[in-house]
Order: sequence, then C-alpha cells, then structure tokens
Amino acid sequence: MWDKFLYIFMITLSTYILKQLFSETPNFVKYKSKFLIFYIWTSMVSLILMPFFVFNPKNVLNSLFATQIVKHITKVIEVKWFLRNGKVLAEDRGAVIVSNHQSSLDILGMFNIWHVAVKIAAIARKEIFYVWPFGLAAYLAGVVFIDRNNSKDAYKQLKITSDVMVKNKTKIWVFPEGTRNKDFTKLLPFKKGAFNIAVAAQVPIIPVVISPYYFINSKKYIFNKGHAIIQCLEPISTVGLTMQDVPDLIVRVRNMMENAYKELSKEVLSALPPNYPLATQER
Repeated sequence: MWDKFLYIFMITLSTYILKQLFSETPNFVKYKSKFLIFYIWTSMVSLILMPFFVFNPKNVLNSLFATQIVKHITKVIEVKWFLRNGKVLAEDRGAVIVSNHQSSLDILGMFNIWHVAVKIAAIARKEIFYVWPFGLAAYLAGVVFIDRNNSKDAYKQLKITSDVMVKNKTKIWVFPEGTRNKDFTKLLPFKKGAFNIAVAAQVPIIPVVISPYYFINSKKYIFNKGHAIIQCLEPISTVGLTMQDVPDLIVRVRNMMENAYKELSKEVLSALPPNYPLATQER
C-alpha cells in the first residue's frame, strides 16, 4: 500500500519538476535549479579532490587545481565572465584583494579568474566550514575561516594569513562588505579588517569590482543567461601608511569601487531592452 503511494508520489513529483524545468515561463524550480547545479557540482568536485588535498593540506595551490575544474559549470548555467586589467592580479607579490559581494555566484566568478593570480587565499566566514564536503575541502585547499563573533580569534587567523601572504607572495581575497549586498545601486559600508591587514603588512590593495547580476531576479524567479564583468582597478600602495590612516584609506577605496561599479552598471544595463525584468533590489 505505502510503497504504491510512494511510487505514485515520486512519479508525480518528477513529472512536475521536469515540466517546470522545460517550461518557457520563469518559475521557482528553474530558478533554484541553476544554483543547485552549481552547489552540487562544487560538492562533488570537493569530495573527489579531498583525499588528494590531505597529502598537502592548506596549500593554496590546491585551490588553484580545484577551481580549474569547478569553473566549467559556468557553461551549464550560461553565465560568461569577462576579466579586465587582469595584469594587476598576475604580478607575483603579496596583496589584499577587496571585492564587492552580491551573491554566491561571486565565488564562481573568483574561480574563473583564479588561474590569473595563481596563489590566492580566500577569507570566508566560519559557518561555511561546516557545509561539508565543500567546507572541509576548502579548508584543506587553503581557505581561511574566521569567526565574526570572536574578534580576537578572527584577528589571530588574519595575522597568520598575513604572514603567509608576505612570505609566499600570496594574495588574500576579502569581501569587505561582510555580507551579500542586496542593494542594486550602491556598495555597503566596508569593514576595516582587510585594510588593517594590508597596512600592517605594507602590501598593496587591489580593488576588484564585479558588475551587477542583471540576469537574476529572485522575486520573479528569473535566472537568464548573461554575463558579468570583473574589473580590476589599479593597486593602491600602503607603504608608509599607519593604522591611523586606515579610515581614510577605506573611504578612498570604497569611493573608487563604487564609482567603478556604477560605470559597469551603466554599461551592462544600457544594452538591455526596455522591458527587461530587472531586479532593482533583492536578487
């Protein structure tokens, strides 16, 4: 009795999902499926590569290898990434990369340009570590997890990472907004952690700005094919700066990035038809 009921239920559910996936009308299933494909692929690659990472744990080159496999999922979800001024990432030196944060797709954008910088140590919140197998694989691949609720522990982890950055000429990637920005028009206030690291280590800051994801509208369950521009701004030197200069440095970098973001917004949005279902707020 129950096995028949379960069988009918599974057939009905599968039929419904397939119908939604092949429907020409935007819907919840189609929208979520693109994110789910990205998450599942990332988890599968993490599970496969984890045993290999164990032999050389916390080496950032593990990340380089993994990203070159994961990034190809971008073709399946139909998003193209265009890197501009990538030469600043290619320089073999320690630096702090600061980037705007819009969505989990930012991670996929990072993966698509990781090979340019080669040695990157990404900073992530501690909660992501517990999303296994990805979290554990990321840890073994050199991702640094910090506890935002424990400033002393976070500072300790960042200090260790900063030492590695200088010694091994590794770039640290930080999202200074601290959380995903749901505002389509401007950047959130920046936290000071990334700037403290750069000034303390006397390494340059490389601002990286990702254009808005115009092709995503969460309220209408739209995830169209589209493109994103990753613009690298010129490095900002911190040589000679002290901790007293950090507040002004934050304002300067944020203004530069916000101006670049607005210019990129104009560029990608101006090419869209007038009736394009653009999300002006939450995406």
